[in-house]
Amino acid sequence: MTSKPLGKPISRVEVTHISPHGLSILVGDREYHLPFTNYPWFQRASTAQIRRVEMLHGHHLHWPELDIDLELESLEHPEAYPLKARM
Repeated sequence: MTSKPLGKPISRVEVTHISPHGLSILVGDREYHLPFTNYPWFQRASTAQIRRVEMLHGHHLHWPELDIDLELESLEHPEAYPLKARM
């Protein structure tokens, strides 16, 4: 008897809140706040564009319409990523 292969493992990712100050994103059971001062690329994006986020490889957030990529590691340990965006 042969079992069918299991589906792809997924980590659920969801934008839970967008305010004039930033956005909040839920990855699995952990929530992150991304202030526009640190992530200015999102500030001029539409709500629909911000909400279309994908999880790639279990640790990589990707916004295809915005061409934005963030590693979860950079959200979990921002002190290890001292470079900041300037707009």
